[in-house]
Amino acid sequence: MDLVWKFVSANLWYIVPLTVILLLALVYRKQISRFYGEVRGELAKCTWPWDPEQSGFRKYKVLIDSTLVVCVASLLLAGYTTGFDFVISNLVTLLTRVVTGAF
Repeated sequence: MDLVWKFVSANLWYIVPLTVILLLALVYRKQISRFYGEVRGELAKCTWPWDPEQSGFRKYKVLIDSTLVVCVASLLLAGYTTGFDFVISNLVTLLTRVVTGAF
């Protein structure tokens, strides 16, 4: 019994959340099953950006191009945000020094 208690107390942070998730999954299994069925049905209605007859790299060309556009746009936005933050930070530091007389 002492060995079981040591195991439970050492792994309590894993056991409790997993038990709660398991119990919730058992209670709501019909709703979860219906949700996944509806998701599959909606995904079957979708049109995908590639031709099913193509294979290899050509099949995913539109997907890869779109991914590259998103990555480049994200990098540009990150650069703009970083630059703006740098300018504002230095401006606030300068104003703080001027107001406090530490300039």
